[in-house]
Amino acid sequence: MPLFEVKDIDRKIYEEELRDFLPERMIDIHTHVWLKSLRPPKPLAPGEVKRTVTWPSLVAEDNGIEDLQETYRLMFPGKEVSALIFTSTRRDTAPKLNEYIRDCSKKTGFPALYYSMPEQGADELEEIIRRDGFLGLKSYLALSPDYIPEKEIRIFDFFPKHQLKKMDEMGAIVMLHIPRDGRLKDPVNLAQILEIKQRYPNIRLIIAHIGRAYTHEDVGNAFEVLRPCEDLLFDFSANCCEYAIYELLRNAGPERALFGSDLPILRMRTRRIEENGTYINPAGALRRSASGQAPARGLCRGGGGNHLLHVRGAAGGEAGGCAPGPRPRGHRKDFLRKCGQADSRRARKHFWRLR
Repeated sequence: MPLFEVKDIDRKIYEEELRDFLPERMIDIHTHVWLKSLRPPKPLAPGEVKRTVTWPSLVAEDNGIEDLQETYRLMFPGKEVSALIFTSTRRDTAPKLNEYIRDCSKKTGFPALYYSMPEQGADELEEIIRRDGFLGLKSYLALSPDYIPEKEIRIFDFFPKHQLKKMDEMGAIVMLHIPRDGRLKDPVNLAQILEIKQRYPNIRLIIAHIGRAYTHEDVGNAFEVLRPCEDLLFDFSANCCEYAIYELLRNAGPERALFGSDLPILRMRTRRIEENGTYINPAGALRRSASGQAPARGLCRGGGGNHLLHVRGAAGGEAGGCAPGPRPRGHRKDFLRKCGQADSRRARKHFWRLR
């Protein structure tokens, strides 16, 4: 059974609008690879608070490296696609999954990031990165110390400064999924991003998902505040907020906008509904395509078993969004061409060698 259904309308749009527009060689800067056997489900312990949302598990139970490659074959026929890979993990499953990512990188030649824990020492991380060929770090807000309420988590709680100092010395990549309900416009997030770029200028910092700006309201004055950071990079993985992407291109330019899929998330059809500054996933887009399950009906909301999946989410542990806010004038393809057609050489130059 295929990973997901490719419909006639998909083929039509790809052939008429995308095939000639896309470069022959592409890099996906944001992909999660893991096996269910290495990350089995784990119930919450008594008193434990879950700081991630659960809806991504409706898209895929796992995403092995072979599935990732098959996804590219289905989505981008005739194109050569490589990926920056990292896993998706809990603290207890991180060692085995990081080893799996290391092995996948060696097998495919895809570059990889190490999934770090905030308690790890700087020298330990450097040894692992250099020994196993990683290009830098990915981490996640849910790995912050348990005593911190999820709404108070800051960037430095899961990327502590001793680790960032070492990444600066190494010239490494740091893939940053920012926390907090304010998302990209949150003043604490903006202050700490500025501090990272000022104190650790050699870090190749990538703001994932355009800072989780999944609606018009999430953007705020962020690009104005971040304007001094002239080499700050953004990926637009699993973000279908047209306004956020437009503002990214307008303020930072295409040279600093990186294609990312957040696979396996984009196996779902990223239709989002914006409502009062938040967004909703239609549940039919979230079914596990390879599971044989019938799609859920209507819309579903997480947490309470209601009819909508409200992916604004506790602790910001989600991906995706759609904002029907102000749009660029003219056809979007013409606008993107004016910004500069996607070119794999632009992405490839960001896979720096470590110092």
